[in-house]
Amino acid sequence: MVHKSEDLSLLSQVLESYDLKRVTEELNMVSPGAWSRDALKLLLGSKTDLVLSNKEFKHLQKLVPQAPTRRKSDFDFIDLFAGIGGIRRGFEEAGGRCVFTSEWNSYAVRTYKANHYNDPAFHKFNADIREITLSDHDEVSEEEAYRHIDAEIPDHEVLLAGFPCQPFSIAGVSKKNSMGRKHGFECDTQGTLFFDVARIIAAKRPVAFVLENVKNLKSHDKGNTFRVIMKALDELGYVVADADDVGADDPKIIDGSHFVPQHRERIVLVGFRKDLGVHRGFTLRDVVKHYPKKRITLGQILDAEYDQKYVLTPKLWEYLFNYSIKHKAKGNGFGYGLVKENHVTRTLSARYYKDGSEILIDRGFDPERDFAHPENQKNRPRRLTPRECARLMGYDRPGESVFRLPVSDMQSYKQFGNSVVVPVFAAVAKLMKDRIIQGKIKAGSGRDRQLAA
Repeated sequence: MVHKSEDLSLLSQVLESYDLKRVTEELNMVSPGAWSRDALKLLLGSKTDLVLSNKEFKHLQKLVPQAPTRRKSDFDFIDLFAGIGGIRRGFEEAGGRCVFTSEWNSYAVRTYKANHYNDPAFHKFNADIREITLSDHDEVSEEEAYRHIDAEIPDHEVLLAGFPCQPFSIAGVSKKNSMGRKHGFECDTQGTLFFDVARIIAAKRPVAFVLENVKNLKSHDKGNTFRVIMKALDELGYVVADADDVGADDPKIIDGSHFVPQHRERIVLVGFRKDLGVHRGFTLRDVVKHYPKKRITLGQILDAEYDQKYVLTPKLWEYLFNYSIKHKAKGNGFGYGLVKENHVTRTLSARYYKDGSEILIDRGFDPERDFAHPENQKNRPRRLTPRECARLMGYDRPGESVFRLPVSDMQSYKQFGNSVVVPVFAAVAKLMKDRIIQGKIKAGSGRDRQLAA
């Protein structure tokens, strides 16, 4: 029999990701009719003698990630603006261990905790990164902020961050406040979330970083945002891979379509500490070496059976159809994206839950027939299911349903639409790994010499 303290510990962990209704349903799958939300509340409040059976306990364990069985990790990393952990998954595949996570969105945190094991012995979880960087405390000096960051964030070799894109043109500080600042970026980027990333880099001096953003970061605010970011990273003592590359052939822009059947271009900034000398010869052009020999197809990630709720209603399908005709007549490119099993989709967006228009699965619509033809109405297109989105983003492989989805469909669509293509960052991590380990050794040797002195 499981001890009550173990019951409460497991239930508390499960409820970080799932609501009481879902947990009650899961328990009743094992013990039909035995549990209600009220009974669970009493157990959580230790106001009942009820306990979980071994069978119920083991079933609930399946809802949460278990400790990895792999050998010691090769390097440590932190996961900032983590979302549901797509970049983390890629770096764990390369042998890394996550020691700190920061994510403010409560729904994303639920999904993150449902899928990533976070050992309290070495891992810290944070919601608002400003609580760590103290960036919203104007009275705190740079030195105080850096000491606080150093104390709150564990040492690590790699910083990962999918930070939001914000303009710097209105983010500066007054001349008075900028006087005496040690770092120029403190003036140039204050008021943005990149400022918090830069502060952590300055305080912790990791071997490397990986920053991810939308492709348009380069042109955002007429290019000023990107210029300020690159200037700040250089000032911090880092070499950004392929920094001088521009244009359509820029290797910093990686399209997820090389790995999954989805066009999804993202800018990836990989930086290494200049003083460690491990950056020489590194280029993201070599990501091509890690392209899959055979890319999965859209047909491979689709389920043969699905709930009819994912099929567009007649009214919504008619609206999207007519909307597309109207804009094509005006010479615009707006319209739905109807795809077949051998197609590559458009980019999945965070608004996909609204109408699914950018990726509609063709169920046999015949453009040669009248729109209102009974067969065309019967074969209305459908949205991807959240499970299929997990595969399209690389969280699950074809045929898999391993990635846990503890939130509503709407929240799942938002999360996948805001996420990264996991295999892209698995490839980046593989490309970086040897240099990270070399840098770890060199940085460690440097610290040893400083201590000896």
